[in-house]
Amino acid sequence: MSFASFEFLAFLAILTLVYFIVPKKVQWIVLLLGSVVFYAFAGLVSFFFLFFAIVISFITVQVLGKRHAALKKYLEDTKDTLTKDERKAYRAKHKNGSLLIVCIGILLLTLSLVYVKYLSGFSFKNGVSFGSGAISFGSTLLEVMGISYYTFISIGYMIDVYREKAAVEKNFFRHALFVSFFPQLAMGPISRYADTGEQLKTPHSFEAKEAWCGLLRILWGFFKKLVVADAIAPAIGAIVGKQLGGIYFILLCLFYSIRIYGDFTGGIDIVLGAAQILGIKLPENFNRPFSSKSTAEYWNRWHMTMGNWFTNYIFYPLSLTKTMQKLSKWGRAKLGVGVGKRLPVYTATIITWLATGLWHGIAWNFVVWGLLNGVVILISQELNPLYEKFRAKFPKLWNSAPYQSFMAIRTFLLMSLIRVFDCYCDVPLTFNRFFSIFYTFNIADIWNGGIMNIKVTATQYIIIAVGIVIMTAVSRLSIKRPLRETLWEKPILGNAVLALLCIAILVFGSYGLGFDASAFIYGGTFN
Repeated sequence: MSFASFEFLAFLAILTLVYFIVPKKVQWIVLLLGSVVFYAFAGLVSFFFLFFAIVISFITVQVLGKRHAALKKYLEDTKDTLTKDERKAYRAKHKNGSLLIVCIGILLLTLSLVYVKYLSGFSFKNGVSFGSGAISFGSTLLEVMGISYYTFISIGYMIDVYREKAAVEKNFFRHALFVSFFPQLAMGPISRYADTGEQLKTPHSFEAKEAWCGLLRILWGFFKKLVVADAIAPAIGAIVGKQLGGIYFILLCLFYSIRIYGDFTGGIDIVLGAAQILGIKLPENFNRPFSSKSTAEYWNRWHMTMGNWFTNYIFYPLSLTKTMQKLSKWGRAKLGVGVGKRLPVYTATIITWLATGLWHGIAWNFVVWGLLNGVVILISQELNPLYEKFRAKFPKLWNSAPYQSFMAIRTFLLMSLIRVFDCYCDVPLTFNRFFSIFYTFNIADIWNGGIMNIKVTATQYIIIAVGIVIMTAVSRLSIKRPLRETLWEKPILGNAVLALLCIAILVFGSYGLGFDASAFIYGGTFN
């Protein structure tokens, strides 16, 4: 069942009705059963892997919880008999045992993820399929919905319990609900127990404002996906399929950024809106990323829960290991104090971004994509002292609207260029098409009818352009407060906007032969 389907809307309507009718003490059971029904559409194999993740993570956190309790009791009982050094040694020994347990749990879940995504008949290809207006990072004989997301949720929870930063959920079925809560299964966000664990088992009363704002957000997600993202997909497919270069490569960079933003944020809007109707607040995944002034800032605004996950569970633990400490010591001795001090950060950054690329798929284009992001961020960090000197010397220029806009546009273009590695069949071809800008560039193709030969009509371009303007305006109007909350306070205007969104989706949305409105880039159905 895809989020972009009438079946999902009907499912959500029925679930919401039942959820608010039943006694509050069993609402969480309704959510669990609803998640089971939702996931049942993915098939028995998918359900098996989800159940496996639930069982492994549950057993792991129970063992960790009992070990934490036993440690506290032992230290309390022996506080008058053990020396400070003995208590420290016992803590260290106990921590090593708990670390072994959490590592076993992580290993089991990681192996299931690797098997499904990369070993079970996976087609090792770099490219992206645009044939039906959808984008696919590859194909697998064993399709398991949302395995990346619930695996990361489970691993994050086990680590948080190990660090004693999350409570242990002792009820198996409540734990199952946390891992399998249906809105976040297929495309995120990657929530932590602190985000949703208590919310899911807390009774909720129906609130008209939350329901209305959630519905408006769902429609807004449909608008971004169907009216903007899916409408521009055929042009991307034509440019990639014909291997067009020059001005078309620039258009590809811009079009694909618009496409992935509309598709991904649109899907997340549907997810967050559905949860909001039920009274559940999931973590935000985007915060106006195209207004970012640097690559690092961009990744703090784009797919935020994924970035936080890799930062908290890969970057920080990796940068603090004894190996990194030895590397720093070696760097100080061989390369100087400054470089040696930063060497662990360099190494951890590159490894983290390599892992991020491989998470998207086992292919050279994703490896290059990840490494480029890491290298650009490190270069930006090294140049930061120069930026600060420039800012101190020219404060008025730095803070001026034109210069701030320049930095945002520069970041957008850079990220668009790196992201285009998603599109072509191989890395050399991507570089070849990039360099074609310098020897086949013909800007006249924009107005001589050339861009009309890439499967998008003039009318569609106008609709897309208007959609982008609307998206930009809503983003600007939502800086201090979500626009939907403002519209709620103005019922006539708010309901008019809601009606106009419905009309726009039905009239201007991409439907019909050649389109698969149910498919999302980041796994609206499978990932």
